[in-house]
Amino acid sequence: MLKDFREEIFDIIVQAGQSNAEGYGCGPVDTPYQPKDSVWYLDGDFTITKAAERVMKNETHGNFSLSFADRYLQDGRLTEGRKLLILRSAVGGTGFYDRRWGMEDDLYLRMMEMIRTALSLNPKNRVVAFLWHQGETEANGDVSYDVHFNNLSGLISSVRREFDLPNVPFIAGDFVPLWRNKHEKRCAPILEAIKDVCNGDGYGFFVETEGLLANIEELNRPTLDWNDDIHFSRRSLYELGNRYYDAFLKVTKNTK
Repeated sequence: MLKDFREEIFDIIVQAGQSNAEGYGCGPVDTPYQPKDSVWYLDGDFTITKAAERVMKNETHGNFSLSFADRYLQDGRLTEGRKLLILRSAVGGTGFYDRRWGMEDDLYLRMMEMIRTALSLNPKNRVVAFLWHQGETEANGDVSYDVHFNNLSGLISSVRREFDLPNVPFIAGDFVPLWRNKHEKRCAPILEAIKDVCNGDGYGFFVETEGLLANIEELNRPTLDWNDDIHFSRRSLYELGNRYYDAFLKVTKNTK
């Protein structure tokens, strides 16, 4: 029999953006994520499955929302009877620049419907965090500070307004240092825009990524048929999730 998720009560985490949010990090980790009955995914096809790392072409792919989720549980954030639902709305290689995340575009509209669906399952469900990682597409397109600031601030403002979430924490992060340093001039205006969106209202935080490695640095071999310097390694994604959670703690402390 199919599980009836209307009987569950969820804290909801929205995970959105492009490939580093979708999760393409490979390589070994000291303690692999263990699926658990309290953490679930709502995937882009609107199915609900137990949260777990993906396996593609014999590579296990990390996901920073999973280490974030583990910290959320360890901190006792889930009150009795509640579970965690991660909305997996990120898609690799996408941005505002290619008309995927604007407010009339497909991924934005799908994300909004995913949030609407998750909230409608049970009136006690609530959105607790919005985790964003995106901007490489904009950097490659030489998008200006003003354009990206307006696009990103418009996105998070619309989510807060549509679902009456004025204080929902919005956490975003820097790019892979190796890739960012190779394309510093293109990345600078995008990152400044992201920082300013995060810092604009007291309910956001920008996560630094110094010390985190790309797949090509961690593995010292091609991954999934290319020399991958743009994606965080699996080990680095685990750490990125910890840094996102540390940021979440700072934001929620400031909003109490």
